[in-house]
Amino acid sequence: MLFHKSPDTYPINVSVIAFDLDGTLADTLPDLCAATNRLASDLGLEAVSEALVGGFVGRGIENLVIELLGHAGHRVSPTREAQLVARFKTHYAQCVCDNTRLFSGVRETLERLEELGFDLACLTNKSEAFTLPILKKLEIHHFFKRIICGDSLAQRKPDPLPLVHLAAYFGTNTSQVLLVGDSVTDTQCARNANSPVFCVPYGYRSGIGAEDLDCDVLIDDSRDILNLVKN
Repeated sequence: MLFHKSPDTYPINVSVIAFDLDGTLADTLPDLCAATNRLASDLGLEAVSEALVGGFVGRGIENLVIELLGHAGHRVSPTREAQLVARFKTHYAQCVCDNTRLFSGVRETLERLEELGFDLACLTNKSEAFTLPILKKLEIHHFFKRIICGDSLAQRKPDPLPLVHLAAYFGTNTSQVLLVGDSVTDTQCARNANSPVFCVPYGYRSGIGAEDLDCDVLIDDSRDILNLVKN
């Protein structure tokens, strides 16, 4: 693991650990890319790579569609954009967990953190309609006492509201809520809420290097968390 702060400060005391979904718990990129390319085909556009789509992930489906159109040099009206977002959602619903897989060590980490008495949550910008089927198919939904999706609250990451909500829900303060993510969206959310944040290096970062993320600790593997927290 690569510490961004002195190792002497760890393990830190937290009571709640919230995990991002895309790029942190699970590799959802294959299915997001499949849905993106089905939409591209509808529009007569060339297929795009997983690497390109990975740069669009993390800020919601609306942003992904806008980025796809921008990459292809297209600008559309807000009405047309809404139609294309709806079409993307239809495509994604058909393949939402065909090839999505948990990253190595995730299940073991969740099991151990639960055994240790931490309250676990999933905090994602993905819509509930897609989040819940993924968590259930991957058989990890039962670990999370609270699941906050991109359409659960009035604001989503990087706004601090999701972390403020989790702190209130679990009866603690935001400094006791650790966010584990993979992108600047996660780090900004945590900083805005005064929460600690750990990042994994294998997620989707919109071209930002893992070493450039403003996180407290950059971990190689989710299992590293077990040595970095206490309650």
